[in-house]
Amino acid sequence: MAKPKNAEISLKEALKRLQTAGLTKPPAIACNGGEDEILPLPLRLQKILNIVQLQPKKAVNMNYLIMYDIEDNKVRRHIAKYLEKKGCLRIQKSVFMANTTHKHFSEIHETLKDINEIYQNTDSIILVPVNVADVRSMKLIGSNVNIDVLTNPPNTLFF
Repeated sequence: MAKPKNAEISLKEALKRLQTAGLTKPPAIACNGGEDEILPLPLRLQKILNIVQLQPKKAVNMNYLIMYDIEDNKVRRHIAKYLEKKGCLRIQKSVFMANTTHKHFSEIHETLKDINEIYQNTDSIILVPVNVADVRSMKLIGSNVNIDVLTNPPNTLFF
């Protein structure tokens, strides 16, 4: 007997079904005994904002996002450690932000390119220059952090 076709359901409906089935938040996962643990979201946001709001900012520095999708755990771990040693801020498991010179960024780019060419893979690494205004206009979903208040603090006048 043929298996009946699954009816298409919306993402909202699928999430409702998971919730009613008893889905709970997963426990915090720490890889390598906590070495690769990501800071809580408010601390990551504060670090991002510190990068964006540095005063005065050298004209030679630029903000960059480095994102990757790497299958091999060892390679992924080595790249994450390399980026952290180069002064990049880990935003998510596979997303880093850097505020650096073009020369330093080019060095990071060349190293990542060389690493990717060493072995047979279908991995991808994306390096994107990011304008300060773009970072300040980012929106957050999934947390009670109001990014607008952090990036554009209200002016207060005392008499």
